[in-house]
Amino acid sequence: MLAMILPPCSLPLLFLCSQFLSTFMSRPRSIYLIDFACYRPDDDLKVTKDQFIEQARKSGKFDEASLEFQKRILKSSGLGDETYIPKAIMSHENCATMKEGRFEASTVMFGALDELFEKTRVRPKDVGILVVNCSIFNPTPSLSAMIINHYKMRGNILSFNLGGMGCSAGIIAVDLARDMLQANPNNYAVVVSTEMVGYNWYPGRDRSMLLPNCFFRMGCSAVLLSNRRRDFRHAKYRLEHLVRTHKGADDRSFRCIYQDEDEQKFKGLKVSKDLVEIGGEALKTNITTLGPLVLPFSEQLLFFTTLIWRNLFGNSKGSPSSSPGKALHSRLQACI
Repeated sequence: MLAMILPPCSLPLLFLCSQFLSTFMSRPRSIYLIDFACYRPDDDLKVTKDQFIEQARKSGKFDEASLEFQKRILKSSGLGDETYIPKAIMSHENCATMKEGRFEASTVMFGALDELFEKTRVRPKDVGILVVNCSIFNPTPSLSAMIINHYKMRGNILSFNLGGMGCSAGIIAVDLARDMLQANPNNYAVVVSTEMVGYNWYPGRDRSMLLPNCFFRMGCSAVLLSNRRRDFRHAKYRLEHLVRTHKGADDRSFRCIYQDEDEQKFKGLKVSKDLVEIGGEALKTNITTLGPLVLPFSEQLLFFTTLIWRNLFGNSKGSPSSSPGKALHSRLQACI
């Protein structure tokens, strides 16, 4: 029917226009990071490493062996003397309660979001997508519902609350926000990442469960993302690539960080001694996937030359590199 209406010479032009529109409409939207905010607690919550051990001793929750172990871990932890902890964890009372968890959550999340909205001049009602991640503390109503209620956000907001996702939860939350922004044009997305220190505080003697006491501290981050074209000029960053690797099918990986109870029925987060090895394997897989996306062609060619050389000649003296994995890692560092 169309051929009868349009002259034959117009058909190629119509085809080209339709192809152009199809390509343009299916092209992924650019995702911009407008700004971010990190919550900084009040100075009265700041502790040095020595103060941490002294307050832990005064709380009466630990024996001397547990205190000495935490002291050794803190010395090699890389933490400075200006970290923050909730007051409740050093009291004689049980701090792992819903009341204390909600109080800490509201303090850190609202603190970060207040700063973010002030910096960006974006109203909470303008946000169309909200993603919150917190591994351990997952109350009902959810943390995302707490934020929506506090800021009186709009009724059609797409909200998500991620729990139990571990240290990769922030990346997973950004990935989810990106997918939502691709499907919903002209929108803002807020990603909130936090962890409740008090709710996961472990007062027992199991050394594998004492480790989180030494590494986790009070804090929260909030990020504003946008897919609006006009935000390009004042955005700090543009999201180019996001790569995820999941090792959960492997039993060792699945149990390397495991919430459990000890012999005294104290709840805590058990950290396996295999964590570093398992994390290294996941990172190697992740970098191998990321490499082709960010490395220039010349570096990719050098990497595959190294890989072929090693397969043909093994670890001979003339090999371009002793390890293709190390070669790829070094190339990534050079490009970054």
